Amino acid sequence: MIPKSDPSAKPLVILGAEMRQRRVRFGLTQDQVAEITQFSQSLVGFVERGERRPSRNFMERYDNAIRADGELVLLWERLTHATSPRWFRTWLDVEQQAQSLHTWQPLVMPGLLQTEEYARLVIRGEPGITEEQVDKAVAARMKRQEIFARATPPLFRAILDEGVLYRPIGGKKVMRRQLARLVEAVESPRIGLQVVPMALGVTTGILGGFVIARLPGRADTVYIQSAAHGQVSDRPEDVELVHSRYDALRAEAQPQPVSIALIREAEKLWT
Repeated sequence: MIPKSDPSAKPLVILGAEMRQRRVRFGLTQDQVAEITQFSQSLVGFVERGERRPSRNFMERYDNAIRADGELVLLWERLTHATSPRWFRTWLDVEQQAQSLHTWQPLVMPGLLQTEEYARLVIRGEPGITEEQVDKAVAARMKRQEIFARATPPLFRAILDEGVLYRPIGGKKVMRRQLARLVEAVESPRIGLQVVPMALGVTTGILGGFVIARLPGRADTVYIQSAAHGQVSDRPEDVELVHSRYDALRAEAQPQPVSIALIREAEKLWT
């Protein structure tokens, strides 16, 4: 049984605790596991205490040693975002800890509000990606959305370019369901949406999307999208620049009631 994560606990600590419990239940000592896996006892101890990030090779050998039937490898993948690109893992850790997330999206729906169908088509657009990679990436994106099911979910505010509502990703059924998902999302008081009208033409955010994460007891961190891969930064100059762009876009955006009306109008188009 794979445990649910405590959002206040560190992923490696959760992983290590589950590994230790299963090992003890199976009746092996750390020395015995080290002998079977051909890793040092000290490394086994570091991993079980959540002080070292294990490799896939380590997890597969450990899993086999205590006959966990692959469940520990799955837990490792989920908690360490192992199926995600290395450059994106830092942001995923930030996202999980955030008290609030503010995003601007000029091209596609925010990942945290995408339907599975819509997400699959967006992800499949990555050059050279295999269907297996698509499946894993979609599953990971849907898993990220579980932060809204917490007892106290993060505050989420999204500003969209109006063109996102009319970009034909997947055809009428996919777009209709996706727009219905947006309308449903704002029923939560923790989620807000605003739309920047296309009639404005050039906006301060036309060069790309971004997300601002506010973290407890830490400086804000930003994720800036690019053609190659995203950039995660907590440098004051980057954070200040992104904040200023977000404030400018929020001033250009329609209020939420008007924005929802725009989304409903677009939804009719896809019916």
